[in-house]
Amino acid sequence: MSIWFASDLHLDPATPAIAERFVGFLAGIRGARSLYLLGDIFETWIGDDDPEPAHRAVIAALRAVADRGTLVYLMHGNRDFLIGERFCAATGALLLDDPAIVSIAGTRVLLSHGDGLCLDDGAYQRLRALVRDPGVRRGLLSLPLADRRRLAGEARAGSREHLAAAGAYITDVSQPAVEALLRAADVQVLIHGHTHRPGIHRFDLGGLPCTRIVLGDWHSTASVLHWVETGYRLQPCPS
Repeated sequence: MSIWFASDLHLDPATPAIAERFVGFLAGIRGARSLYLLGDIFETWIGDDDPEPAHRAVIAALRAVADRGTLVYLMHGNRDFLIGERFCAATGALLLDDPAIVSIAGTRVLLSHGDGLCLDDGAYQRLRALVRDPGVRRGLLSLPLADRRRLAGEARAGSREHLAAAGAYITDVSQPAVEALLRAADVQVLIHGHTHRPGIHRFDLGGLPCTRIVLGDWHSTASVLHWVETGYRLQPCPS
């Protein structure tokens, strides 16, 4: 059994080296049972009808992974929440709800992008609720590509300003929110991304040992999680 998890690649035409690294990573995980991509695979995704050529190699590489028999699962992030059925058909990926529960080596595991757990950032949560509304998403996708591209650029600029002004605790997950989610799902292991703070956090919840595994972004550590029969390891992306 070999299962891989990654998130927060933020693939962008302006950073082709990250896409090249990701394509190389995909070529190297032959024989893997599953690959889980937990959101923000792209820096922006303005719709499956975007002809951006820089993304074609990534789509082809994901399709090759699926064609080799690896199950590819994808979760929306806050940057690529407009990924839809056309993208999934092209890559062979299956779109997961957020959160989602999966079974790995007999362990029930909760998966999430993680942005919904940053409850101390009230302004972001209000924006998240707005853009995740199905009607709003349909409205965005009905706009011409040029308008969507402009809005995406404005959103990125606004996000940079917000992060620069926010305290570190605001942009991290809320521990009470993590605990509430684990209780509601009746699981003891959570894997997520979004915060760009890779690590493994262990804590007690109602007398039970729990674990929160945070994936890293690919602009820095590019940490991925590899889970095999004997256990898991959070590690730098294999070259």
